[in-house]
Amino acid sequence: MKPAHLILLIIMNFFWAGTYTAFKALAPHLDAGGVATLRYGLAALVMALGWPWLGGVAPRGRDLIRTALMGVMVFVFAPRLQVAGVQMGQAADAAVLMALEPLVASVAAAFFLREYIGPRRWIGFALGLSGAVFMARVWRPDFHLPGLAANGLFIASFVCEAAYSVMGKPLLGRAGLLKIVAVALLAGAAVNLLWDGRATLAAARVLPGHVWGVLIYLSVICTVVGYAVWFVVIRTAEVNVAALTVFIQPVLGLLIAKVTLNEAWHWGQLWGSLAILLGLGIGLSRQITIRRRK
Repeated sequence: MKPAHLILLIIMNFFWAGTYTAFKALAPHLDAGGVATLRYGLAALVMALGWPWLGGVAPRGRDLIRTALMGVMVFVFAPRLQVAGVQMGQAADAAVLMALEPLVASVAAAFFLREYIGPRRWIGFALGLSGAVFMARVWRPDFHLPGLAANGLFIASFVCEAAYSVMGKPLLGRAGLLKIVAVALLAGAAVNLLWDGRATLAAARVLPGHVWGVLIYLSVICTVVGYAVWFVVIRTAEVNVAALTVFIQPVLGLLIAKVTLNEAWHWGQLWGSLAILLGLGIGLSRQITIRRRK
C-alpha cells in the first residue's frame, strides 16, 4: 500500500467513525429505512448531476448487472441489517461484532480474489479484535452477547458490505471508477425509494436544517468521497490490507464521542485502543511501499 493511500484511509476512517454519532443525532427524526433512503438518495443525486465529468466508461452488459447488484447489497440491505442487529442486541455488544467486519472482508477477498493473508496480517486482525473486546469490557456482569438472530443479522450485513470490495475490484479494470460508484448508488437509491420512499419523503418535509446538514455529511463525505477513495486504494492494494485500517474506527469514534457528546472514558478503551494501534502497526508492516527517487 502506498503511504498516500494509507493516509487517505485513515482520514476516511475518521469520517466513517463519525457516522455512529451522526446516526444518534438522526434517530429522533428518521428510522433506519429513512436514513438509508435519504443518505444514498442524496449521494446518487450528486453522482447523477456530475455524470458527464466522472470520466471513464460506464459498466456494460454483465458488469452493469453486477454493479447494480453490488449497489443493492451495500446501499440497501447492509444498513438495514446492521440497525436491526443493534436493535435486537445491545449497544455494548455491537463493538465486538463490528470488529468482525474487516475479518469477513478479508476472508471473502482470500476466497473470491485469491488474496494471500500472511501471518503479520493475522496477528494484526487478532490484536484489532482483542482491542474491540477490551473496549466493550466483556468481563463485566452486565455484558451479554446478543442472540443468534442478532449475530446472524450483523454477519449478513458484513457479507453485504464485503461485496463492495469483492465484486467491485474486478470491475475497476473494465470501467471508470467513479461511474461504477455512481451506477451502484443509483441502483441502491432506486430500491430504497421503492421500499421506503413514500414514508421517507413525508418525513423529509419536516426535517430541521441541522438534520439536513448531517445527511449531507453522510451522503457527500462518507458515501461519495469515501466509497470512491476505497476503490482508489484497492485498485492497487489488497483488500485484506486495506480492511485492517477499519479497526481504527473505534479509536477515532471514542475521540469524536468525547468531543461531541462528552461521553466518559474507561480503562478498557485505553488498553483496547493500544491493542488496535499495535495490531495496525504489525499488520501493515512490510505493506507500505515508498518509491525512492533515483
